[in-house]
Amino acid sequence: MTAPSRLAVVDCPTGLAGNMLLAALFDLGLPEAAVHEPLAALGLAQAYRLQLRDTRSAGLRGLQLEVELTEPSPSHRHWGDLQQQLAAAPLNPELKQRVLAVFALLAEAEGAVHGHGPEQVHFHEVGAVDALVDVVGVCAGLQHFGIRELICTPPPAGHGRVSTAHGLLPLPAPAVLELARRRSVPLASSEGFPPAELTTPTGLALMAALADRFAPSPALVPEAVGVGLGTRVLDRSNLLRIVLAPAAAADSGERLEPLLQQQAQIDDACAEDLAFLMDALRQAGALEVFAQPLLMKKGRPASLITVLARPDQAAALRRVWWLQGSSIGVREQLQQRWSLPREQSQIATPWGPVRIKRSRRPDGSWLSKPEADDLAQLAQRHQLPIASLRRAVLALLDDGVNGSPVQPPEPRP
Repeated sequence: MTAPSRLAVVDCPTGLAGNMLLAALFDLGLPEAAVHEPLAALGLAQAYRLQLRDTRSAGLRGLQLEVELTEPSPSHRHWGDLQQQLAAAPLNPELKQRVLAVFALLAEAEGAVHGHGPEQVHFHEVGAVDALVDVVGVCAGLQHFGIRELICTPPPAGHGRVSTAHGLLPLPAPAVLELARRRSVPLASSEGFPPAELTTPTGLALMAALADRFAPSPALVPEAVGVGLGTRVLDRSNLLRIVLAPAAAADSGERLEPLLQQQAQIDDACAEDLAFLMDALRQAGALEVFAQPLLMKKGRPASLITVLARPDQAAALRRVWWLQGSSIGVREQLQQRWSLPREQSQIATPWGPVRIKRSRRPDGSWLSKPEADDLAQLAQRHQLPIASLRRAVLALLDDGVNGSPVQPPEPRP
């Protein structure tokens, strides 16, 4: 039986770790068989044992998971070898794709910080048996619960030092910082925490590869809460929570998503150069680019150029600023915006095809807008007023396209 579609929010006030994520999924009721079966398909049935304890951390209960190794991990094994093993395993295709995505991202980050290609990353860095259990288990657990949308709150990474196979490393772990850099993951402050590793590379790789976004939890009605406890003793409860909500609650319409804003005040460029810069920023992927007039020192007229974009577009957009703009500085900050679900479709009209942008309000109604470029082309082709054409296309939408016929506007003589 197919699991109902759900929203999941990973709340990680004291960090992220693979075993905490998996423990929280078990606390939600994940059957152990859902984890054992894909691991057996990888030939690991006898290589580990799951030790689950219902215990407390600073007075709050949850499940604590320890992966006990019953066989030694293979030595001198590389990500390239593990990748081939995963690709060849008889796993569910969606599960295999997710597991490969997590390990590929982790291998890229580990390779970058150690100065070699991802395929040369050693087994102990990305493929030790306990990491395999965590990654395969979490991916299988999310699939089991039918997670349609996954949101993760920004995790604190920790500070101090940690002992690894490479000796003592500074915290946040180099691979954690590299993962955050590659996927534009916001890391919460670790101020006030005792020195400790709060977010592990495996934990962050799982969320960086699988989460739809890192943001505070949206409004929802909790259906179930699973709590996974960490093993490290902190000065507070060391826990991670996974909150499940029905998809209907998640589909109320609003979405809170991260947004990058870049700005520069320019008083030494002509109008043609400003227009070229703004168009280049749009071509580089900006969601919005706009200009506002202002007065600068000595009464000079200037323009404030503002760019809104996805956070992962920051570097590409800065290259455009430096190449095509005259400003020697660009302000940059991360913001958040609420947005409505949107989609684009195309309808056939008596004058030709028109693309339609649609967004759904929280009450279930739709906002529809014909694509302006399509209307302009059809208006020019048929010599029609664009306003009349827009009204006729919207009337077609109101009638469900196949409803009552709409009288086409008459072409101008």
